[in-house]
Amino acid sequence: MTNPMQGFDPKWTSPEHYIIGITKEIWEDRRIATLHHYYAADMPVRTPGGLTLGNQGVIAATMATLSEFPDRTLLGEDVIWSEDADGGFLSSHRILTTATHAREGVFGPATGKRLTYRVVADCAARANVIHDEWLIRDQAAIVRQMGWEPKGFAADQIAREGGPERCARPFTPAIDVQGGYRGTGNDHPMGQRYAAILTGIMGADMAAIPREYDRAVQLELPGGVTAHSHGAADHFWMGLRAAFPSARFEIHHRIGREDAMLPPRAAIRWSLTGKHDGWGSFGPPSGAEVHVMGICHAEFGPWGIRREFVLIDETAVWKQILLKTG
Repeated sequence: MTNPMQGFDPKWTSPEHYIIGITKEIWEDRRIATLHHYYAADMPVRTPGGLTLGNQGVIAATMATLSEFPDRTLLGEDVIWSEDADGGFLSSHRILTTATHAREGVFGPATGKRLTYRVVADCAARANVIHDEWLIRDQAAIVRQMGWEPKGFAADQIAREGGPERCARPFTPAIDVQGGYRGTGNDHPMGQRYAAILTGIMGADMAAIPREYDRAVQLELPGGVTAHSHGAADHFWMGLRAAFPSARFEIHHRIGREDAMLPPRAAIRWSLTGKHDGWGSFGPPSGAEVHVMGICHAEFGPWGIRREFVLIDETAVWKQILLKTG
């Protein structure tokens, strides 16, 4: 077993300590310039909204967000990580964010709304530097708390960005680049179990939910939705899969962990790629080619999944549909 902290600053004692620590330094301590040495100069950052290359883009986006939400706090709920065979690690960092929409910016004129939403960032780090990243922010939760619905926000975003011909294109595999990370996670049984559950659900085995989820499961779902029990899980997953019944489901990264004072847990990064050709959570079938980027965390108990956290960006899905339908 290698030391995942080989080459890191000695002040960081573990992957969890590093990830939570630098996040606080950058965002809350306003040490944004540390991104010059914590983030590689040529690193790719993939979000449902698009692809950026290099730490300069991350710095610009960070400053724009802090201008619009100056009191943003990032509460690290969990860091689920696996070793990288090339040295270092991949961390799936789940964050609960609070912020006030105090100034005009990407989300339009200031509303003064107090927001709470989740983000998950999958970051590959080696020798004190993050060199590859996948990040999903619950944009639907943000815009709903501002008084929008995700579809309406996506339409407004297209217009503000110059219309269908000029607006920023959401992320798809066609624009992806090879970063420095080539791992796929680990073989821990909890990761394998959760991957099998999601694969079953996406293969229309909805009976996997009463079989594998605790009846008292707590669900944290896109749009800032908190729900409970089997019926709510079935409603969410059925609605998502029904909208894209012929889309290809892929698991890209799988981690399982068991750590002291924490439940057994798993982190899965996945995607759905294909046509919006079904009736489900995204309105009438449009035939649009859609890529859904997803990251899920699950915590297990004696009767199955006790807590599940699911992140997709509904506004990016709607943007792809609206670019097809006008």
